[in-house]
Amino acid sequence: MISVREATPKDWPAVASLLAELGRPDVRGLDDEQWHGGRFAEYVARPDTVALVAEVDGEVAGFLDLEFRQRLNFRTPQAWIPDLVVSEKHRGRGIGAALMAKAEELSKGRDCWGMTLESATWRKDAHRFYLREGYDDSAYSFSKSLTGEPWPPQPKD
Repeated sequence: MISVREATPKDWPAVASLLAELGRPDVRGLDDEQWHGGRFAEYVARPDTVALVAEVDGEVAGFLDLEFRQRLNFRTPQAWIPDLVVSEKHRGRGIGAALMAKAEELSKGRDCWGMTLESATWRKDAHRFYLREGYDDSAYSFSKSLTGEPWPPQPKD
């Protein structure tokens, strides 16, 4: 059974593992890991964000964070999903769809006019998932690292 709930600061270790699996910088075990956990606690406390975790049998199996941002040419906010990840061992079980459904419900509750997300070009399975979930392939995303750290993360060989 899949259950989706709002994340708490205590979920940080599981979320950090999921983000690393997605290809985000892996901060587990680093000297500043506690700092990152503090940033996560601040994030989940912000009024313009929601972080969701999906659990299967008490194990965090998926994560989605959602930000509500005001665009200059719209009267109501736009929902933006910075991160969506389901652990590899739990994929194909409806967890991503459950997270997306909850995010859409919350976004409608905030009177958002739409939802958007970006996905790396090589994540073809994710692209098919988003299309199945009713998203349109509507934009290109361009990135430039200002620190020399590679972004976006590159696919694992």
